[in-house]
Amino acid sequence: MSTEKPAPDNDPQNVDDRARKPVLGFGQRMRAYLLAGILVVAPISITFYLAWLFIGFVDSKITPLIPVKYNPETYLPFALPGLGLAILVLALILTGALTAGFMGRLWKRFSEDMLARMPVIRNIYSALKQIIETVLADHSAAFREAVLVEYPRRGIWAIAFITGRTEGEVQNTTEEECINIFLPTTPNPTSGFLLFVPKKDLIPLSMTVEEAIKMVISGGIITPPDRRPPKERNVPLTAAHTYEEVDIIREKDRAPVLAPKGSRPGEKKKTRTTG
Repeated sequence: MSTEKPAPDNDPQNVDDRARKPVLGFGQRMRAYLLAGILVVAPISITFYLAWLFIGFVDSKITPLIPVKYNPETYLPFALPGLGLAILVLALILTGALTAGFMGRLWKRFSEDMLARMPVIRNIYSALKQIIETVLADHSAAFREAVLVEYPRRGIWAIAFITGRTEGEVQNTTEEECINIFLPTTPNPTSGFLLFVPKKDLIPLSMTVEEAIKMVISGGIITPPDRRPPKERNVPLTAAHTYEEVDIIREKDRAPVLAPKGSRPGEKKKTRTTG
């Protein structure tokens, strides 16, 4: 039975291993552990703290409105956290149930007619109603899909969100089928640009809307994983450039391809004749 002798310290392989794996000192290890602990604890702590502040704010506004004899805190030696929030949720559910009925629809129509007669309030109400209905509607396609679009010029890609299909005068004025997209800014995604882009110029992304918003807010620091099949990951997106005597042909994979005029299928190349 033979035993292998350990390699000497001056062996090139050991020297390379030590060069690739630098030994951290005690202070550096403690600093790394501290940063790792902050990355784990800080998001959880901040989330719970903000939730606690929100619950406390709602309780401070709703709980005093409860009659004393119906308030559970009257008979308990301690306060019930979340009592006001629970009552608010129940009130919203009850309001929605009543509005769904015939009398509720009449009351809603009467209230909207009253607000429509108020010069300033009607504008605020209509804008808020349209925004809330767009965001909360179950069958709405608003902000349901993240896409890539070439912006602000060819060759530069940006993340955008589909808000609907272009209709009306805008669609009738353009030659191609267009889609309404919202192009957010970083790090504040609530501001951005409304663009009407041809449908063929949009590339759908496999990431969810939430993941795309996180990527926009973080400025690209948080990058979601690629959920596409391995075969599709190796297909590069070629940027399209427009020059003289050049047409842009988009293949099935929606990647812009450069092709000279006359190379389209079924197109005859023009020849110059001299008289």
